[in-house]
Amino acid sequence: METKKDRLIRGTALDGRVRAFAVRTTALVDELRRRHDTYPTATAALGRTVTAAAMMGAMLKGEEKLAIMVKGNGPIGQITAESNALGEVRGYVSNPHVHLPSNSLGKLDVAGAVGTEGFIDVSKDLGMKEPYRGSVPIISGELGDDFTYYFAVSEQTPAAVGLGVLVEPDNSVSVAGGFIIQLLPGLTDAEITEIEQAVGAMPSVTTLLDQGLEPEEMLRYLLPDAIVLDELDINFVCQCSRERVEQTLVSLGQHELERLIEEDDQAEVVCHFCNEAYLFNKDELQVILDQAKS
Repeated sequence: METKKDRLIRGTALDGRVRAFAVRTTALVDELRRRHDTYPTATAALGRTVTAAAMMGAMLKGEEKLAIMVKGNGPIGQITAESNALGEVRGYVSNPHVHLPSNSLGKLDVAGAVGTEGFIDVSKDLGMKEPYRGSVPIISGELGDDFTYYFAVSEQTPAAVGLGVLVEPDNSVSVAGGFIIQLLPGLTDAEITEIEQAVGAMPSVTTLLDQGLEPEEMLRYLLPDAIVLDELDINFVCQCSRERVEQTLVSLGQHELERLIEEDDQAEVVCHFCNEAYLFNKDELQVILDQAKS
């Protein structure tokens, strides 16, 4: 079956008093699973995080970018995701080979993998001297609730966040995606209650995507009067390159480069985000050493 293109929808509802995002990230999450050889529970945790990152990136403008770090006390270790306003997303987990028995609902035990204690840190590069940083404690480990809490506490914006990843028996990702509904000033208590009830009553994100719903249809499931403002393609993009890795090697300094040349005859640098390996032989290291000396 051909995988549908990953795309994000940005919209509003209730006369602009609700801002809404919905996204399909199936291809992105499956690409990360393949690159990092993640086991199902780790795939779900990483997938939910990069899905949130994709939508939060769509809230940015121009050259702005953000990084999310989920630092829980579970076996998966740290989850890192980065995104920007162009729909470019990448991410990885410290321990990709984590798979746990299903939770009491028969679902992948993401909270067990992430842990229920720790922090979610968000850093936004908005082109200022210092990045904006926000940090909140992990409250559930399921991540949807945790990002809901992040928006309420760190950005003072009440929100509902839904995230989902469905992993097949062969470990591939059949669907992944999510939504963020942000409640802006001017909503009545009755309207807020109606939105809360719609979120509470809706089937899971993965159920809707598995039924073939597009992101805009998922949005209208929650907000019948939703107006689509624009859409964005979501893609896995890593900014690593041989040139950047060379600069990293230069920054190691003379002593460490001389040790690599003498002891190892070569250096292999693997990018955390995409798992690409860059190999430098003895001659290439010598050129880099000469650069470091100059």
